[in-house]
Amino acid sequence: MVKKKVSSGIPGLDQLLNGLFIGDNVVLYDDAGSLAYPFCMKFIQASHQQNKPIVYVSFDRSPKNLIQTLGPLADNPQLTILDCFTNGKGDKAEVFNKFYEKDGAQWPYQVIRVTDPWKPDTVLDAIDALHRTLSGDVRFVMESLTGMQDLWEGEDQILKFYSHSCPRLYEMDTIAYWIIEKNAHSSRIRAHINQIAQVAVDLTMTQGRSCIKLLKADKRYPADLGIPVPYSCENGEIQLRKTETKKAVILDLGQAVKAFRSHQGMSQRELARLAGVTPSTISQIESNHVFPSLPALYRIAENLSVDVASFFKPRIPGPRDIFSSDESVRIIRSDLDKNSIEIAQLTPPDLDLPMDAFLITFLPGKRLNAHFMVQKGPELGHLVSGRLELVLDNRMQDMSAGDTIFLGKDFPSQWVNPLTEPATLFWINMKAQ
Repeated sequence: MVKKKVSSGIPGLDQLLNGLFIGDNVVLYDDAGSLAYPFCMKFIQASHQQNKPIVYVSFDRSPKNLIQTLGPLADNPQLTILDCFTNGKGDKAEVFNKFYEKDGAQWPYQVIRVTDPWKPDTVLDAIDALHRTLSGDVRFVMESLTGMQDLWEGEDQILKFYSHSCPRLYEMDTIAYWIIEKNAHSSRIRAHINQIAQVAVDLTMTQGRSCIKLLKADKRYPADLGIPVPYSCENGEIQLRKTETKKAVILDLGQAVKAFRSHQGMSQRELARLAGVTPSTISQIESNHVFPSLPALYRIAENLSVDVASFFKPRIPGPRDIFSSDESVRIIRSDLDKNSIEIAQLTPPDLDLPMDAFLITFLPGKRLNAHFMVQKGPELGHLVSGRLELVLDNRMQDMSAGDTIFLGKDFPSQWVNPLTEPATLFWINMKAQ
């Protein structure tokens, strides 16, 4: 049976998803705690325009607060608020119970107070009972899984409730939005949630820029899966600023620092010590929560053996077979004379490849009293042009253009370019297994 396609209320999101379908459970991972609400408001607005029943399950807001947040959207006879707050986090306080003293018949919306919201089975029964009174494809907003966890005291109850309710909501031909505070849950529960959900999106705020990243869109195979897309939210209108390019690229300082650090086999603590900052600072830089000062950035680059410009090279996400010249990275070894040798890494350091490829240029007449690689693992080199002399096993050996060398356990203690022209060496370093 083909599920009916509907609008999320945001044309850019509809395009990114390749459609929102009846039966979808849509998970919104909120990095800042306030990014998901505009998406929910547009979903409620679109459902209202389609004259569809809307159920807002609230664990975090009192009915009065929620109605004020919804504004004109609350003036809707198709809206039902399932109040899990008043007897839950509201602790049955009089200030919240006063809301119910008003004559409910005068409300355009319906409010149902759940008596025992600290019992997951009671909440699930309340959702089922309410759904039986509604007709057509019902829309749900679940605010929020994080609020449920706070009330139910643990992830196990969350997993049980989510695992039971999502398949039922799918079979009942609903669409459900689930709000989750991204950093409030373990990777275990996030993986479980993603497995069951039909749609999962990541909402982040990085250096003042809001981005949406599609993590999953079941049976839709979108082209931009896993690629951050900037968006703006002004006066409640959400615009995705997707650029039409031949290949999408990502400029991500934090990911670049993390990739170069991991490539060097260096811990956050070690890099922090070398760069003169705290381990927490390195962690926040790699998470793009803070931007380092220019002096700190230069110290980080120096200790990672790269130039600062390498952090800002565009990286093309996703699997691919060809790496452009723009993705090559200049390697700077502080223990090697930069006037003797130039090292360019041809394979992007942030990709998990079994080997790395380099282009090594020995400048004319220069001597190097050490091997130019520090990574552990077998190495293979091919001299593209020029001539080189090297000391290996205490023996002087020559390489001419076209020669190939393999290094297993022993490595040269000296490299010399005896000519008045550069020598170019293509080098492959196998990563240690």
